[in-house]
Amino acid sequence: MSKKNYLCIMRRPTDGNDTSSCPPPSPDQMEQMFARFNAWKEKFKDNIVDMGGKLGEGAVVTTEGATDGPFIEAKEVVGGFMIIAAETMVQAIEVARESPGVHPGSSVEVREISTS
Repeated sequence: MSKKNYLCIMRRPTDGNDTSSCPPPSPDQMEQMFARFNAWKEKFKDNIVDMGGKLGEGAVVTTEGATDGPFIEAKEVVGGFMIIAAETMVQAIEVARESPGVHPGSSVEVREISTS
């Protein structure tokens, strides 16, 4: 069975407050986080196609033009993305589920990228 590509959209809930005021992690916490992240990347190196990244400023484009965006009024903010390859949706979900970026309060939407 050949692998298909899946888009993983990282989401976090928002209450409209600025979460950038949270204290930064300690050096020990950062080291632990990087260790978990690197172990996950090594375990799924055959599945990770594009680590994507954190999303910054953007625009909403319509036939009338473009406006600043994204708009924070949404219940959830898309914070990043990645593309993984897997033979099945179940396998793609498992790769996403084990990501250190998935923690209580966040979610990842996994969508098959159609090639037809």
